[in-house]
Amino acid sequence: MKRNGILNSHISKILSDLGHTDQIVIADAGLPIPKDVPRIDLALTLGVPSFEDVVRIVSEDMVVEKVILAREIKEKNADTLTYMNETFSQTKIGFVSHEDFKEITKQAKVIIRTGEVTPYANCILQAGVIF
Repeated sequence: MKRNGILNSHISKILSDLGHTDQIVIADAGLPIPKDVPRIDLALTLGVPSFEDVVRIVSEDMVVEKVILAREIKEKNADTLTYMNETFSQTKIGFVSHEDFKEITKQAKVIIRTGEVTPYANCILQAGVIF
């Protein structure tokens, strides 16, 4: 058994397989998931697990060089935007329209679905390197 880190074997495997610039998505319960992108569904009930919990745990185990958010988050979900700015204060954060965000998700290695039910609580995390 692992001593620490992510216990979910599917998430752990995806993170281990990421290369530089590969992207994963952490999504709220409502984000449409493209048919050809693998899904890891963690949603148990409304709000569980939260977007913030999943982002925190994944980002502790992943080198993130860039974050992409839907620009609509600025007006529709200030609390989540504040959390993302604090969590990724040393990381470049880019903004695209929600429609463009959904297009970018088609290239993701995986989409991790949370139980989050607040608007635009979705992010794309781009893998960096440790060297």
